[in-house]
Amino acid sequence: MTKKLVVGISGNLTRPSKTKAFVSHIAGEVAGRIGATPAVFDIEDLGPSLPRARRIGDLDPVARAIVEQLTGADVLVAGSPTFKGSYTGLFKHLFDLLDPSSLRGKPVILAATGGGERHSLIVEHQLRPLLGFFEALTMPTAIYASDKDFADGVLVSEAIHARARQAVAEVVNVVGATRSVGLAA
Repeated sequence: MTKKLVVGISGNLTRPSKTKAFVSHIAGEVAGRIGATPAVFDIEDLGPSLPRARRIGDLDPVARAIVEQLTGADVLVAGSPTFKGSYTGLFKHLFDLLDPSSLRGKPVILAATGGGERHSLIVEHQLRPLLGFFEALTMPTAIYASDKDFADGVLVSEAIHARARQAVAEVVNVVGATRSVGLAA
């Protein structure tokens, strides 16, 4: 039996502590529920080879190892990039390099963080490029947390904790259904 893996990847470097904390929290929750090992990365962990890469083989060995974990994961938690700056392009570029079939059927939780009153605009801009990619593969779940939901980089909002638990439950159901179908076959 292969060991289960939950991979989180954060693309937001303008709010790195919040986004990575949010992705880590969600990935840890999912991993705990399905008995998996969590691994969380930032887009910058893929290094300088990512912007130049035309295919996965063009990535350096460290970046390729991260991508292999990402495509081999049972669940993916993608921390959305901010819509300002070049990191949105890098994050999208990473997913453009992937063979869509490598993620087909994989449960995905998209996590976005952003500022207070503008949250619907921020979520729309952050998640739209990723939702388009993932909707073709699976039904993604999206969760948003605003700046006020964090204190010192730690998620403190009980409402967001509840939404994260709901998203995790949805993912656990998908993973369980997939595993049951596989076992029945």
